[in-house]
Amino acid sequence: MFFDLALTYDPQTRRCDLALGADCDLVIDETPLPAMLLSIGLDRRAGPDDPLPEGRSQFLAPASFCERRGCIGDALDPFGALTGTKTWLLDRAKATETTRALYQFWLEESLAWVEDETGAPAEVKVEWIDRDKLRYRIQVLDTELTLSRRMEG
Repeated sequence: MFFDLALTYDPQTRRCDLALGADCDLVIDETPLPAMLLSIGLDRRAGPDDPLPEGRSQFLAPASFCERRGCIGDALDPFGALTGTKTWLLDRAKATETTRALYQFWLEESLAWVEDETGAPAEVKVEWIDRDKLRYRIQVLDTELTLSRRMEG
């Protein structure tokens, strides 16, 4: 059973916000949807060997803590668990099968917690629906989330 603060997703702005009830109290969501949205919506810290989207390398880029992004909450996790997904590394990727496969791999990686929590892995399907647009469907138990993302092309 899941208990999280409910999130509303606005597809126009591609942003989430906390849901408020009629009495202006925060709403509790008993589905895995808020955790799914956080898993795919937050940036996971890039590893030292991950190429950055701008083409910068550890030798050419200025030394900065922010270069490799990452969820600030990861610093607080006593077990070293990482939050979010590395799909941001594909910001400038071309529309290829490799890009689609990496997108799917990183979504599955970001949702690895699902199997620990539910006993069954998240079902992730990523496909090209246009020359430069990916659609991804994620299913956890009875909760399904379908989103799309335009790639550079």
